[in-house]
Amino acid sequence: MKTAKKNAKKRALPDAAGKSFAIVVADFYADLAAQLEDGARRGLRDCGVADDAVEVVRVPGCFELPIAARRLIAGSKIDGVVALGVVIRGDTPHFDYVAGECARGIMDVQLASGVPIGFGVLTTENRAQAEERADPARGDKGYEAAVAAATVAVIEPKRETARVGFR
Repeated sequence: MKTAKKNAKKRALPDAAGKSFAIVVADFYADLAAQLEDGARRGLRDCGVADDAVEVVRVPGCFELPIAARRLIAGSKIDGVVALGVVIRGDTPHFDYVAGECARGIMDVQLASGVPIGFGVLTTENRAQAEERADPARGDKGYEAAVAAATVAVIEPKRETARVGFR
C-alpha cells in the first residue's frame, strides 16, 4: 500500500464535498509536476471534492506559486489551494532563494487570506530524491498536500467574542 494512502487511512480523510479548490502547478520540471498534480487530484477526489470543483493553473516555476495562489483566492470563492512544484539544489545559492521565498510567500498568502494552502513543493538535494517524493508509488507528496489543504479547509472557524480590557 502506498505510504501516503497508508498514513491517510490511519486518520480519516476529511469530507470536503461541496468545497472548491485550486491546484497551482510550477511546470519547471514538467514530468515531476505532472506526477504531483496527479497525486493532488487523487487526494482531493478521495476527500470527496468533485473534479469540476478543481481549477488547475500552471506557472513557470516555484517562485510564482505565491502570487498565483493569491490571485486565485482573490478572484473567486476558493476553499483551499494546493501548491505544487520542485526545487532541486544546484551549484549556486539560487535554490535557497527560490525554496525559502516560495515557502514564505505561500505562508504569507494563507495567513493573510485565511485560505489553506497545501504545501506540495519538493525541495531536494538531487533529482533522484525529487523523483521518489513525486512518484505515486513511493512518496506521493502531491496527494499528501491535497489532503492537508482539504483537512484545514473543512475546519469551521469559531466565532470569537470581542475582548475588552485586560485579563
